[in-house]
Amino acid sequence: MLTIDGSTGEGGGQILRTSLSLSMITGQPVRIENIRAKRPKPGLMRQHLACVLAAQAVSGAQVSGAELGSQTLVFEPGALRPGEHAFAIGSAGSCLLVLQTVLPALMLAPAPSQLKLSGGTHNPLAPNFHFIERAFLPQLARLGVKVEASLRRHGFYPAGGGEMVATIEPAAGGLRPFDLLERGAVGEPFAESLVAAVPRRVAERELSLLKGALGWSDEQLRVPNVRQNEGPGNALIATLAFEHVTEVFTSFGEKSLSSEQVASRLLRQVKAYEASTAAAGPYLADQLALPWALAVHQSGQAAAYSCSEITEHTRTNLEVIQRFLPVTAEVSRTAAGWEVAWRR
Repeated sequence: MLTIDGSTGEGGGQILRTSLSLSMITGQPVRIENIRAKRPKPGLMRQHLACVLAAQAVSGAQVSGAELGSQTLVFEPGALRPGEHAFAIGSAGSCLLVLQTVLPALMLAPAPSQLKLSGGTHNPLAPNFHFIERAFLPQLARLGVKVEASLRRHGFYPAGGGEMVATIEPAAGGLRPFDLLERGAVGEPFAESLVAAVPRRVAERELSLLKGALGWSDEQLRVPNVRQNEGPGNALIATLAFEHVTEVFTSFGEKSLSSEQVASRLLRQVKAYEASTAAAGPYLADQLALPWALAVHQSGQAAAYSCSEITEHTRTNLEVIQRFLPVTAEVSRTAAGWEVAWRR
């Protein structure tokens, strides 16, 4: 049994989720200690427990320590169970983190799957639905995995109540690794402000501030229709499309923040990305790590991607992946920013 120390590196929930994913894929039993040790409230919270229970359902695992507040978990996977699954977090905990946990195993399963997820779809400190749909899933498609995601209901923090469906077609013939080193030709960027049970003038003010700072036209600024009973919630999203990659950055409105502060937070992310020529931003770089490692492991071919920043979160994720798989991640500085090169 492999033992993973959850207090190492960034010391958060990603260590748990990556360990569960790779345990399911490799069949390697794992004991995770000191779960979320560096968080104000360590141990399994509701959304982390939802990830554990989803992984158990998908893999027929034997599990001990799966309870709220637990800081030690033993996970012994069985055979993968592709097909239809429904997982409800029961709070505003992120649906996308549950998807992130079970998707790697299901995209390598012998049959398609459909997941129905309920909880939070647009949460701070978690990838939101639009990021996954526009930035992450297209890269999986290039690896050979087809995932169709549909948003049925927004779920904002802290109320939750969101619903989404993901249909997963595993890669026929295995994952096909490739290098993602350049953005390619520039598409037209756009911004949108999601507002539910929040005055429309908030969205208009946020977008006006972006327009002034970025010089975008009115056609690039949008206020999508969101059912008001899905709120309260506000998410300001910038989508930057290129030939080889699409990046999505988000800033969330809060009662204590002005429209100027929400817009300024998003602008900092956009300008940091634009200051680099690397393909992926800091969050997408983190999401790409496991699929790239699995593609290299399966095929035996090396593959790399470039990114504007390497966070402590990403470095920790790379370390956990290398505990399970016989692959090596080499991180280096480049003229574009950073490069993560995977090889067997």
